[in-house]
Amino acid sequence: QVQLVESGGGLVQVGGSLRVSCATSGRTFRTYAMGWFRQVPGKKREFVAAISWNGGHTVYADSVKGRFAISRDNTKNTVALQMNNLKPEDTAVYYCAADFNLPTVVAGQGSSWGQGTQVVVSS
Repeated sequence: QVQLVESGGGLVQVGGSLRVSCATSGRTFRTYAMGWFRQVPGKKREFVAAISWNGGHTVYADSVKGRFAISRDNTKNTVALQMNNLKPEDTAVYYCAADFNLPTVVAGQGSSWGQGTQVVVSS
């Protein structure tokens, strides 16, 4: 397991942009597939995006395709989610997840999770 710490959440207006980041500890970051999920109170946690260990493969939920972009920097042990053209329905707590296996991350079964960062999109 790795320790994950999200940052960058906040309040943004509809149509605006926000970038959330996830920092990790340890020298094994580059071996992990990483992902972003989000959750609103009373609803199930929802997959947003994921990226393979070397950044060569990315996966997105249909609801964010064309608006969000996931990236990683293995030299800085970070993964980021650039969110553009934000909508009120993007309001949620965003969580970072990690696992050795990309499909496992996408399935929401990653071995490591962060504490989350709140994103609010106001109209």
